[in-house]
Amino acid sequence: MYNRFIGLIIIVFCLINPQSARAAQTAWKAGLGKEKITPEKPIWMTGYATRTHPADGTAEDLWVKALALCDPEGNKSVVLTLDLCGITREISDTVALEITRRYNIPRSAVMVNVSHTHCSPWIEGNLIGLRLFPESGYQLAHEYSKWLKTKMIIAADHALQTLSPSTLSWSEDVANFAMNRRENPEKFSALRKAAGTMRGPIDYRVPVLIIRDQTTQIIKGLLVSYACHNTTLSYYKWNGDYAGYAQLELEKRHPGSTVLFAIGCGGDVNPNPRGTEAFAIQHGKALADAADRAITKLNHLISGNFSSSFEDIKLHFLKKPTEEKIASELTKNQPAKEMHQAWATVIEKQLKNKGDDILTYDYPIQTWKIGNLMWAGLGGEAVCEYGLKLRANYPGNLWVFSYCNDVMAYIPNERILKEGQYEGETSMIPYGRPSPWEAGLEDKIITKTHILLVRTASK
Repeated sequence: MYNRFIGLIIIVFCLINPQSARAAQTAWKAGLGKEKITPEKPIWMTGYATRTHPADGTAEDLWVKALALCDPEGNKSVVLTLDLCGITREISDTVALEITRRYNIPRSAVMVNVSHTHCSPWIEGNLIGLRLFPESGYQLAHEYSKWLKTKMIIAADHALQTLSPSTLSWSEDVANFAMNRRENPEKFSALRKAAGTMRGPIDYRVPVLIIRDQTTQIIKGLLVSYACHNTTLSYYKWNGDYAGYAQLELEKRHPGSTVLFAIGCGGDVNPNPRGTEAFAIQHGKALADAADRAITKLNHLISGNFSSSFEDIKLHFLKKPTEEKIASELTKNQPAKEMHQAWATVIEKQLKNKGDDILTYDYPIQTWKIGNLMWAGLGGEAVCEYGLKLRANYPGNLWVFSYCNDVMAYIPNERILKEGQYEGETSMIPYGRPSPWEAGLEDKIITKTHILLVRTASK
């Protein structure tokens, strides 16, 4: 009798206050998970070819973190962020397919993003032209990659199994420690920064997704982004760099929360200054301050449903290296000769196994709609102008991430491709790619991303 009475009260209340009834029906759910992925064995590090031995300690632990979402219609999704320099398509797809199998969600609803810290382990299959490792180095990397997949799935499991009613909102602020490294040589950066004469495209925006418990309105999670290389440090210790310190700082400020970092299009952007832990901590605090300012601003409440898309496009490399070129790189005494020898060894093997197929690459593009917020996830190290150009066509509600699902090479825009230099040309050596990209990749990527965004928004 009592339950029937309470039920009648609820029905009457909803009839009198239909807005509250709709709110009850349209609640989002969110869950969070995290697993430590600091290597437990002396694995070789990545990002810099100059390192001559494995890591010798841990300054800050590395993590995989997961944010799972479920919209009012029951559509689930999960984003995984990792304190790693790169990720391979094999790892991302293996993990994503296991998640889709367990939870019956589409591949397009699983996004993987790495922070690009260079104080992380070398991942099997990524940056394969960086250097030739001893056999033990390859074996440990293989073991770590298997262990990493397990940790990613555990984090996703926890997030999806702890989905609970949540209020989602988003906002933005700015942090100004990023600089365009192509236009500002490091030796001049301090003077130019002081004079306000920094050059080149840059994106100072700090987008923040805020996840609050629906009942208490306490923050239980944040996802923060910034379009800047996560490369303040280059020593022999495991460290999440400025992105890791920002997450630690925000988790201290918001007890009980899990904070994720998803890097934007910063392929030609560096933190400034850099080189010490003190600078990494300084930048991390600046990013955390920007995130907290965003939280205090007028937040955009997320309503509506979730939808997603995922497609590959064919990109092409310019040319096959000649046998003479490969032989020269194997024998020539030159700066960073170990990296050039590694590139030649890798390319020789690729030509033998794949032939002309080494000149094409399946490049992944992913788009999400989280209510009234749009995300685009690009593979590789996309330069800053990809984010700026894509966002210019949207009324402030598009976030563009790079380093998503597969970090296979730098992704220059057409201008940088013509100019060459590191991002446009020589970066292909540590990535073990045959040559620079063929012209036209910028238009292909921008066009396909727009198509997927329109398709996703209309679902």
